[in-house]
Amino acid sequence: MSRVFDTAFSAVYPLYVTKVERKGRAKDELDAVIRWLTGFDDATLARHLSDGTSFRDFFAAATINPRAGLVTGVICGIRVEEIEDPLMYRIRVLDKLVDELAKGRPLAKVLRSDGPAAAG
Repeated sequence: MSRVFDTAFSAVYPLYVTKVERKGRAKDELDAVIRWLTGFDDATLARHLSDGTSFRDFFAAATINPRAGLVTGVICGIRVEEIEDPLMYRIRVLDKLVDELAKGRPLAKVLRSDGPAAAG
């Protein structure tokens, strides 16, 4: 089992914020990506951050966007679409979305606003 599963989401969130802001993107855009993936509203996201929710519990409470299955590519040297563990898959999808945002991809494309839906 991966150590990251029990890591508090709030411990990694500031790293995501730093990454996107360093590349000229806004925290609001990051939050939009997280809300899109998880189905959380702002209050629920804030509660998970303040409660120190683990990645395991964070994603257990989420309603994963059906378009998340459209997220493909390599993150940390691993193809996202080939990850078999469901929780690790969700974590890496989030990592990939944050990476795309930081690399300047338009938010609409990061959120897979065009094209057919896929299971996630």
